Amino acid sequence: GQVGAAHGAALSSPPAFQEVSGYQSRTWKVVLCHLFSVLTAGLLLIVFHWKPSLEVRAKCRPCPLSQADWVIIQTWAWISTDSPLQQRQQAYCKVSILDEGWTCADIRLSQAGLTQQDHSTKRKIYGPNLINVPVKSYLRLLVDEVLNPFYIFQIFSIVLWISDTYYYYAACIFIISAISIGLSLYETRKQSKTLQNMVKMAISVRVHRPSGGESMVSSEDLVPGDCISLPCDGFLIPCDAALLTGECMVNESMLTGESVPVMKTPLPDGPQAINLIYSPEEHKRHTLFCGTQVLQAKSYVGQDVLAVVTRTGFCTAKGDLISSILYPKPLSFKFYKDAMKFVLFLAVLALIGTIYSILILIKNKVALGQIIIRALDLITVIVPPALPAAMTVGTIYAQNRLKKHGVFCVSPPRINLCGKIHLVCFDKTGTLTEDGLDVWGVVPLENSYFLPLIQEPRCLPGGPLLYSLSTCHSVSLLREQPIGDPVDLKMMESTGWVRGDGLTSGSAMKPPPVEEQPHVGILRRFPFSSSLQRMSVVVKLPGDAPAEAYAKGAPEMVASLCNKETVPGDFSQMLRHYTADGFRVLALAYKPLPPVKTFEDAQQLTRDSVESGLTLLGFLVMKNVLKAETAPVIHLLRKASLRPVMVTGDNMLTAVNVAKSCRMVEPKERMVFVNASPPDRDSPAALKFSLAEQAQGQELAEVRPGGTAPPCHLALNGKSFAVVCEHFPDLLPKVSPSLCPQRSLCCSYCVGMCGDGANDCGALKAADVGISLSEAEASVASPFTSRIPNIECVPLVIREGRCSLVTSFGVFKYMALYSLVQFVSVLLLYTINTNLSDLQFLFFDLVITTTVAVLMGKTGPAQELGTRRPQGSLISILVLGSLLLQTAILIIVPGFPVPAPRYVPLNSTVTAPQNLPNYENTVVFCISGFQYLTLAVAMSKGYPFRKPLYTNVPFLLALVFLFGLMIGVTVYPLGFVKSLLTLKGMTDMNFKLLLVGMATLNFFVAFTLETALDHGMLNWLRKLRRKKASKKLFKRVEEELRQQPLWPPLDQPLLATPRMSIAVR
Repeated sequence: GQVGAAHGAALSSPPAFQEVSGYQSRTWKVVLCHLFSVLTAGLLLIVFHWKPSLEVRAKCRPCPLSQADWVIIQTWAWISTDSPLQQRQQAYCKVSILDEGWTCADIRLSQAGLTQQDHSTKRKIYGPNLINVPVKSYLRLLVDEVLNPFYIFQIFSIVLWISDTYYYYAACIFIISAISIGLSLYETRKQSKTLQNMVKMAISVRVHRPSGGESMVSSEDLVPGDCISLPCDGFLIPCDAALLTGECMVNESMLTGESVPVMKTPLPDGPQAINLIYSPEEHKRHTLFCGTQVLQAKSYVGQDVLAVVTRTGFCTAKGDLISSILYPKPLSFKFYKDAMKFVLFLAVLALIGTIYSILILIKNKVALGQIIIRALDLITVIVPPALPAAMTVGTIYAQNRLKKHGVFCVSPPRINLCGKIHLVCFDKTGTLTEDGLDVWGVVPLENSYFLPLIQEPRCLPGGPLLYSLSTCHSVSLLREQPIGDPVDLKMMESTGWVRGDGLTSGSAMKPPPVEEQPHVGILRRFPFSSSLQRMSVVVKLPGDAPAEAYAKGAPEMVASLCNKETVPGDFSQMLRHYTADGFRVLALAYKPLPPVKTFEDAQQLTRDSVESGLTLLGFLVMKNVLKAETAPVIHLLRKASLRPVMVTGDNMLTAVNVAKSCRMVEPKERMVFVNASPPDRDSPAALKFSLAEQAQGQELAEVRPGGTAPPCHLALNGKSFAVVCEHFPDLLPKVSPSLCPQRSLCCSYCVGMCGDGANDCGALKAADVGISLSEAEASVASPFTSRIPNIECVPLVIREGRCSLVTSFGVFKYMALYSLVQFVSVLLLYTINTNLSDLQFLFFDLVITTTVAVLMGKTGPAQELGTRRPQGSLISILVLGSLLLQTAILIIVPGFPVPAPRYVPLNSTVTAPQNLPNYENTVVFCISGFQYLTLAVAMSKGYPFRKPLYTNVPFLLALVFLFGLMIGVTVYPLGFVKSLLTLKGMTDMNFKLLLVGMATLNFFVAFTLETALDHGMLNWLRKLRRKKASKKLFKRVEEELRQQPLWPPLDQPLLATPRMSIAVR
């Protein structure tokens, strides 16, 4: 939006829209805010610290952006921030957007470099090329930490306890809080320093100047438009840059998780570059990303390897990674929202209890000051300040267990989200199958007819087919060892040819020593592009032979680029023959290039001119072997009612064969191809379902009218999916609910994605839970990175997610019930004008509750992956029913004990702590102590998501010790224990045994209740739910399809109507 046009402006900045609103300070508002801050003893300042945008709105008035002193930037789906406006501009946008209109030709014009004046101007706009990780001082961290709502509540509680003469308890809580703050400050600063050191990069770079000279500058001084020269022996890229000359072999594992080095080639040149808009995503094969390691840079014809800086600082790929670590995207998970709602419910309960206690204390004629302290004290009892910290315990344990198994997580809150996964998508090559493919053979083409398969490509005679196999690849030499894509390596090895660097321009391919074949020089590479589905090279034979272009890629794509007369009529039949058997098939083609004589001539060629009018040479057939772990894991997921889905760029028939091999599709299940054709002049868009051919010996289960059909699996390619999205939106949930554009909102799917990070970064980012198979510990592509090189990590992550989610529920319920136990205990004692003593509170909160809450989350996940998923909502009948019934038991049990013989009535004219010890206090102390431990056992659920309680040895030992301690305190307390805890000595052994018996009964009732709720009530609820339609779309679709055994309509084209079509953006 233009400055001054309105009070606010909306700007688009991936991945979200932003709204900028201008505000101008008003003196009278500022003075009024300062006055209220003084009157509220600084409370208003604390509120402003928690909500900075509230301060801006309180002190300022909305105004046009041109007059603004402050702006509030609302980033939808991210976070709200505010910032003082330091400089006026004509429009608001991210700095990186300033150069988004660059064409490839514009970038090539920057090869001469920037003048000093241009450099200075750009430096003012872009700032230094630094990724500054803020490292706050200890004082600043202390202020931020202390002003956290949790510690504000703690300070309020400590002041209240001191005024109520609870000195020991207040002192212990203060010491623990101080230690906690100290450790938090140390860890926060340590992590910030570690991250700062990791991203700190200041190296010397050679920069070209328009005068023709070069200068060595610090990488901090680089700005977009600078032309840098890369050394040949390796280099850590300090910015994002577009490669102009030469080739680079780059290790990008830090960004994508892809462990295979990637070949980078120069940016397109010539006429095609004039209108070609440069995009780091579209031109990633020509872009060097910040933080990646150049293993080898190779120049041609004596030139330097040159690149133009395109992005610096936080706008780079590495900057994005660091930003995602510093400012993670807020996780929208119902569990956390429900937790906050429940805390509000506890606060309302505290208010009711406060009103009751005030009435009781007034009735007992307690002094006004004491009434206020007692009422406020009740609030500190029922709202557990340690609740947020306790709920993260299970996640921390799960994160550490995953790390021990080689799975790293940079977003711990997503671990709980793993417990709700319904569907898992898998990349094929490198994930379900081995990285490398074995060459099965070559199918040559002669006179437009396919010849029989030749299993040894090295036996081919010298000619275009052999030369295409030996040159059309991205293999490079690093320290005399060939490196590159596994497919390219296998293809090259099958010919026996080796890579050499004998030519001054390009690189050379040498035949085996025993063969008399000419060396072939590679003059130009057009790298593989997943969107184009092909790659090509320009090669030169020795002597006066003309240069030739060789192309390799997806058969359908390569065939579309060939002259029609060179493509045999049985092309599709032959392709289907091999792909249906699970082979990966690549087509090879070539064409002579008579005008190209030199390396310089090759650099002037456009990709479109090279990859057109080709002559088909034949097929390269490769066998892609399933990883040994794939089939068992897929079977395990299906058994657990988790849908596995394959997402691949390979041929659809090959993908179907792999799906059948790994039992993603069972032998008797239907496999249906979905073919959608876009509308043309005479006919609307059409959709057709075709049943796949079955292998010999396999029979489909018969579908009878009114019967249940076997599961139906659909296979469709990207083009068909786009047509379905645009012209058949009503059928989209039936055809592909997991890929529905509004999946999260409409289909209610929680989707996981597992890939190797090579060509699936977008899918890994888009999924709710992305798992990248990589050697790196962190990847920008996904929150989870697994060093386990196969999909065994998927059930592991899901099991840990379920365990962590159940643990979070258990700890939450325990902390809530612990607060209710103490709340009920205090209210009972208030009724008779007494209370718990200082050290009794300390004993419950530190010795029992803290020990239990920390250790109960240590229980590991169950070994088996069951069909059930844990509850994802706290506001449910099951959870609320458990809490309410357990609370009822807590209220009933203390009312059972009868007065013991020699009972001395309480002097109600004296308040606590002056009337301590007394019998009532001692009885309530003993009963509530047992209740804390009973609840800990009841809330520590094992099967089906966690291991049994006894496998958590530290927790089990703690329970045995604490139960033993409580029995000892109840039955035979030692003298110093009675004195320390202010307990009344009870001489009647029968009464003491009655208390232990009550505790035992309470234990069995509470444990039985939780078990009954988990099994009996859950099954009862499931039966009720069957009568009601599910709220989740995918479940309703599944039920609808179950009742339609004849769907989809096979071989009956469905035509789109105008009403069905929608605009896809």
